[in-house]
Amino acid sequence: MNNRYDVVIAGAGPAGGQCARDLVARGYDVVVLETESEDEFPRQSNKSTAGTFPSMMASFGIPDDVVMQYTNNVVLESPTDHYVQEQPGAVLEFADFKRYLVEDGRDGGAEYLFDARVTAPIMENGEIVGVRYNGDEEVYGDVVIDATGPSAPLAKKLDVVDLKRENHAIGIEYEFEGIDIDRPGFADLSDAMMLRLDHEIAPGGYSWIFHTGEDSAKVGLCYIQNEHHSRYAKDGHTVDDYLEHWLETDPRFANATRLEGKQHRGSAHIQLPERMHTDRFLAIGDTVPTVDPLWGEGINKCMQSGRVAAVAVDSCLKHGLEPTAENLEVYDTLWHRDVAPNQRKRLLMTQLLYLAPNERYDQFMADLHRLDEETLAAANNGNILALAKLFDIDDAPLLARFAKQQLKLGQFL
Repeated sequence: MNNRYDVVIAGAGPAGGQCARDLVARGYDVVVLETESEDEFPRQSNKSTAGTFPSMMASFGIPDDVVMQYTNNVVLESPTDHYVQEQPGAVLEFADFKRYLVEDGRDGGAEYLFDARVTAPIMENGEIVGVRYNGDEEVYGDVVIDATGPSAPLAKKLDVVDLKRENHAIGIEYEFEGIDIDRPGFADLSDAMMLRLDHEIAPGGYSWIFHTGEDSAKVGLCYIQNEHHSRYAKDGHTVDDYLEHWLETDPRFANATRLEGKQHRGSAHIQLPERMHTDRFLAIGDTVPTVDPLWGEGINKCMQSGRVAAVAVDSCLKHGLEPTAENLEVYDTLWHRDVAPNQRKRLLMTQLLYLAPNERYDQFMADLHRLDEETLAAANNGNILALAKLFDIDDAPLLARFAKQQLKLGQFL
């Protein structure tokens, strides 16, 4: 087996898979190492709600046959109210989607090694030159990319990422049939992706129902394991307990049946990345905090990070340049411009949103109804003037508590 390549990628998720597709399209020799066996890839615990948008599908040439359901609306719920915005979406069958990326990358010339658990970087003269996997197996490349998600076996050992426990979000999701998808008194969730802000269900986080066709849907919740969660959490409750509580108390689930084997767990870190690359090395996808901090959409962000990493690698190798940290700097530039613009403002908005009490979530729905869609789009993109329109004088105690918290964390320094 060949053990020398232009690029070595650890991880066959959306970021690693897309990066491999883009690199082989440019003519590079690429190998992707994946921990799971090919027969099991990906396991049912596949770590994503798989909600995305048609723009992602078009940008990356993703076929319709990996889509469970195209949706027409995004719905936001509070404990007693809701808001509906027309926004086309797509709920993917995530396993089929990941397998498609592998198959398409292989068709383009990428090599995939399954049952290959990456354990450590191979270093020479202080630079990474390859990776060690499965104990003593080795593979070498001009550039190495870590796309393994929060485990980050390479990025951590190279001191490129520092993922904080207080920024760690965990989630659980089941798939159901028999859901009362358009129950009177609730928003019609036919062909919709719904996010619910309600500390009774997801303390310091949010829950969701993503319609997947007829009376079926993906149902789950997530929260960040920090003071936002602790403020509203119930003693001894796990993420599973909160989901079971929602299923037992929401009448939409009264006749629902859980689909066998359709359980998904995931995690991500919601924080600002400090570093994303060094000499001959890039960290992409959830190895660095890429998930949208406000709405949680991660697939498009991961795919975009894989693409801009491929651009950065190509900008070096096609010109015969050494892939030093300086020559790979374009990755950081493109990431902040194309993958996560206004990330700091959006992250602060997320922290403020999760700090608000349930009563403020009900008021938030009323605020959304009175604002036009252009203002909402600007606020979602981190525009300060647009964000200011979401607050009034009654929010002074909440904003004061938020400011005190941010000063304590050094966010405004």
